[in-house]
Amino acid sequence: MTAPEPTQGDLADAPMVDRLYRGMLLIRRFEERVYRLFLEGEIPGTLHQYHGQEAVAIGVCDVLRPDDWITSTHRPHGHALAKGVSARAAMAELYGKRTGCCAGKGGSMHLGDPAVGMLPAIAIVGGGNTVVTGLGLAMKLRKSDQVAACFFGEGATNEGAFHEGLNFAAVERLPIVLICENNLYGASTPFHRVSLVPDVAERAKAYGVPSRIVDGMDVLAVRVATAEAVASARGGAGPTLIECKTYRFTGHSRSDARDYRTDEEEAEWAARDPLLVLGARLDQAALELFEASVKAELDDAVEFARSSPWPEPHEALDGVYA
Repeated sequence: MTAPEPTQGDLADAPMVDRLYRGMLLIRRFEERVYRLFLEGEIPGTLHQYHGQEAVAIGVCDVLRPDDWITSTHRPHGHALAKGVSARAAMAELYGKRTGCCAGKGGSMHLGDPAVGMLPAIAIVGGGNTVVTGLGLAMKLRKSDQVAACFFGEGATNEGAFHEGLNFAAVERLPIVLICENNLYGASTPFHRVSLVPDVAERAKAYGVPSRIVDGMDVLAVRVATAEAVASARGGAGPTLIECKTYRFTGHSRSDARDYRTDEEEAEWAARDPLLVLGARLDQAALELFEASVKAELDDAVEFARSSPWPEPHEALDGVYA
């Protein structure tokens, strides 16, 4: 396996470190709160959680402008919060309430809000890889300087949509950044069992697309790589693929007991927790301040979701065009 590139930590100032750390902490505590609420029966459906991968969402979205767009996956909570969906709107959506970011119609796997530049997440594996191509094409035709970023897992690279979307984006030099969150497993299947090419970044070469591998547990490394890719895309050079080597601390979904992973493997990755990596730059007072601030924000989000109205039956067809 190719080693990830090192962090360029000297490019991080104190305000940036504070912003990135709090963003990751909000995602982590949101996921922990949601997990408890789900077990208590307050949140319906299922959950695909983002614990461990926070550095990717925050590192990418911190570079993007409000008018840039992202596409997401069946594991979208972190992407939504990182792109600007409020904790209130995300929580209410999980509860199925009218005040949710998708009016209660999307739930956990379809968070999103066009107002902040996030299409409702697409739960089909690889589904966003062609949709983001359409976004990039629209941006090129309108001659805007916007950029579209696509989050996807390593499993999506075995889908035809990945290859078709990437080839078209390359040929048309579309302003796209492709973010592969390689967490080693497609559900319970190790990536090496379904691909003889261990690094997803290598696959981009077949389409003439530049790529790089970064430590997906290091938010600063992700941010540096994304900043360069976004600048390239915004300048008309076309797409870049960034493979973030990361790890989900939870199972694929709430029904996954993770018995296909060893305790040793999980401990090794836990020691690289992105909150620990960046938190080492902060003092105890700052860490406690962020914890209190995030707790208050989530307490408010839960109360907002609980007190929000349910959608009315007649609203079921609102926003349906086909």
